[in-house]
Amino acid sequence: MEVGSWRLGVVRLRSLTRGQEQRLAALRRIAELLDSAFVVPGTNYRIGLDPIIGLIPMIGDLASPVFTIGLLWQAYDLGIPKVVQLRMIVNAAIDGLVGAIPFVGDLFDFGWKANEWNLALLELHAYEERHAAAGDWIFVVAMIALLIAIAALPFVIAGMLISWLGAHLF
Repeated sequence: MEVGSWRLGVVRLRSLTRGQEQRLAALRRIAELLDSAFVVPGTNYRIGLDPIIGLIPMIGDLASPVFTIGLLWQAYDLGIPKVVQLRMIVNAAIDGLVGAIPFVGDLFDFGWKANEWNLALLELHAYEERHAAAGDWIFVVAMIALLIAIAALPFVIAGMLISWLGAHLF
């Protein structure tokens, strides 16, 4: 029995264009570089550049949100369901918010591999046949704006703290 583009119990699969496949491959390489490019000597544990870049005050915490914006744009292009995109945002938000806490956030980044998890979600749903609706575009833009706001939050808090200290100490 068929319902729309779905057969009950079976998801219809589609093939991706060459450009979509190339973008997925590029995103895969970047996610690996950020989350698991290197093996910690003497262990099987892998780390990437994200926690190392994160040690650079303020600017280092922007690598993952920028990458997530690229993932979300690709998710929109592939017509990935909104609930999956929301899950990707939650992973990135946790990464951004905890990662912004000095020292604790840097340690957290060694274990929280949001980039690879989000890429896995994208690839899991990339081949499902689903067409994006007009509301999907609005949803993605709103989620990207939310991600930018979350990434900017540490800068806003730091500015407010500096302003408060300046007003009360000088």
